[in-house]
Amino acid sequence: MPNPAPSRMRGSRDLWLDAALDLLVTGGIEAVKIMPLAKSIGQTRTGFYWYFKNLSALHDAMIATWETRNTGQIQARCAAPAATVTEALFNLMDCWLLPALFDTRLDLAIRNWARTDAGLAKRLQAADDARIRAVRDMFIRFGYSAAQAEVRSLTVIYTQIGYISLEVKEDPRTRLARVPHYVEMFSGLPPTSAEVAGFMVRHEGDGSPANPD
Repeated sequence: MPNPAPSRMRGSRDLWLDAALDLLVTGGIEAVKIMPLAKSIGQTRTGFYWYFKNLSALHDAMIATWETRNTGQIQARCAAPAATVTEALFNLMDCWLLPALFDTRLDLAIRNWARTDAGLAKRLQAADDARIRAVRDMFIRFGYSAAQAEVRSLTVIYTQIGYISLEVKEDPRTRLARVPHYVEMFSGLPPTSAEVAGFMVRHEGDGSPANPD
C-alpha cells in the first residue's frame, strides 16, 4: 500500500488555522496547543511546523484572520452602495445575522483572550476603533454632522459588543423582526416598506444576503 502523500500527512495551512480557531471558540486560548490541535485534525505534530514557525506564529495568524473576517466585513458592508442611510444600515445588519459575514463566537473568544494578552488588547481596541470609523463615515456620507455620526456609530458598535459580550440568545425570527426598529433608532429615520421587505426576503430565503454592490 503506498504511503500517504506528504501534503495529506501535514494537512494544509487553512486546515490547521481553522482548527485552531475552533479550539479558541470552544475552549479559549489555553486550549490552543499543538498536540491537541494535531489530534483534532488527524495530523502529526511535525505537520504543524510546515506552516507555522511556532505557537506564537499561529496566534498571529489567528488574530489576522479574525481582523479580516469580522472587522473587514463591517468595513465592507458600511462602504457598500446604498441609496439611503436606512438601506446602508440594513446592509450592515446583515453582519449580525449571518455567521458567514461576521462570526460572533469568534469575536467573543478574541475579547476573552484579550483580557490576558496586552498586545491583543491593543489590536482589539484598534479593531473596534476601525469599526466605529467605518460606521461613522457611513453616517457622514448621508449628511449627518461629524458629532451626530460619531455618537450614532458608537451606539451601533457598542450595542453589538453588548450582544456579543452578554451572549444574548434570541429566537432568530424575533431578532429579525427587531432589525427595522434598530435601523430607525440608529438613524432617526423610519426605513421604507420596500427596504424592510428586501431585507426580510434575503434573510428568510436561502440565508445568503443579496449583494448590495
